[in-house]
Amino acid sequence: MSEETELTALSATELAAAIRTGDATATEALEAHLERIDRDDDEINAFVTVCDEAAREAAAEADRALRDGDDIGPLHGVPLALKDLGALKEGVRHTYGSALFADNVADETSAIVERLEDAGAVVIGKTNTPEFGHKGTTDNELVGPTASPIDTSLNAGGSSGGSAAALAAGMTPLATGSDAGGSLRIPAAACGVYGFKPTFGLVPDDGRPSAFGRKTQHVTKGPMTRTVEDAALMLEITSGPHSADPSSVPVEIDYRGAVERSIDDYRIAYSPDLDVFPITDEVRAVVEDAVGAFADAGATVDEIEIGHGYSMAELQEAVMATYMTSILETAALVDEEHGIDLRDRPEEVSDSLLAMLHIAEQHGPEDLARSGVVRTGVFDAVQDVLAEYDVLVTPTLSRADVGLREDLESDAWEWPLTWPFNWTSHPVASAPAGLTDGGHPVGLQLVGSRFGDDDVLTASAALERERPWAHLYE
Repeated sequence: MSEETELTALSATELAAAIRTGDATATEALEAHLERIDRDDDEINAFVTVCDEAAREAAAEADRALRDGDDIGPLHGVPLALKDLGALKEGVRHTYGSALFADNVADETSAIVERLEDAGAVVIGKTNTPEFGHKGTTDNELVGPTASPIDTSLNAGGSSGGSAAALAAGMTPLATGSDAGGSLRIPAAACGVYGFKPTFGLVPDDGRPSAFGRKTQHVTKGPMTRTVEDAALMLEITSGPHSADPSSVPVEIDYRGAVERSIDDYRIAYSPDLDVFPITDEVRAVVEDAVGAFADAGATVDEIEIGHGYSMAELQEAVMATYMTSILETAALVDEEHGIDLRDRPEEVSDSLLAMLHIAEQHGPEDLARSGVVRTGVFDAVQDVLAEYDVLVTPTLSRADVGLREDLESDAWEWPLTWPFNWTSHPVASAPAGLTDGGHPVGLQLVGSRFGDDDVLTASAALERERPWAHLYE
């Protein structure tokens, strides 16, 4: 095994330890990951921008600090990829996945990026996303589609697809993501990595010009990693209140301690389909095998119905009002901040985004108000389940075969089982469940009580111990 392969195979926690003990340098770690990007990213297309020179300077400074005996953080010298949406780094190109902003450069650094850099992480680049994160696959007019490294005929999922693909391909050990309807969990499932949507308010979002537009669909940032331990570490670093986010909350959670806990006394509720989603047989088989891991680890597992009482059509009608409203809000903010009306630039804007804006214009305040009734019904049903169980598990996606350039319709809500939990704000992770007989990755969604993020991590770590997934990256 080459040094490059050895270093890119390490988790972030392992790599940070190797740098601290002198078994590797930050510069060696960075160069190994840059070499992997140079070797494989023409096929995967995970990165929009690679910050090679700035990253080399940061890695060299990290090595100097260690030699000088300076205090160092838990991610000292570890490469970090940033989703090119929301995770700004001052002086680095920030495109939002849009050809309209191909030359846009961030003039500030986001709060979570500051916290990760303060912990010692070295920003290696910006990862691909659909335009303004509007859909569940990663493809745009700027750099094109991103492939799942497990099967490059498949799309990496979206909207944090570049981050997920970079992780699975060994191009970075850590990446940021964000989630408005599954944008952390969909690509985690499609690329066989771990994505965590925390309880709304735990990880601050200091985005501007509006600090109040993230509740209709509960948009939140979160970690994307290859191991549960790394996600817990990222949550420990990035969570905590921030003065610029009116929704951030001062809740203390022992993220890293949760990874070591047993689930002997846990009760796990398994919903094969959230009552109404059309799960394919191949996905169901992989998920049911993975669910068995919780029983193997000592938990009690019961198959249940959620009991929300809605048809798929009723849920879809409600989510069209909430999600499309959030897309319209995005367009309004782009116009407010940059003076660009996306609808006036059809040649430079994704057809799928324009279609969503057209649909959004047909939904008024009454539709949004009525959707709140359905949303409340789903929230109450999930709360009832979690009153009896520690964790609810479901498939992440109903199918595992979305092609690299497949054009999903704007109403393709039957594919991801993710968006109901953006309504409810519960913490949810997607963990690798395994591969179908055709070699396609399948994700398992783990849902906890609000602010029970530690329970999600505990159950996820038990799954990882019982059904290790590191082989997916070999």
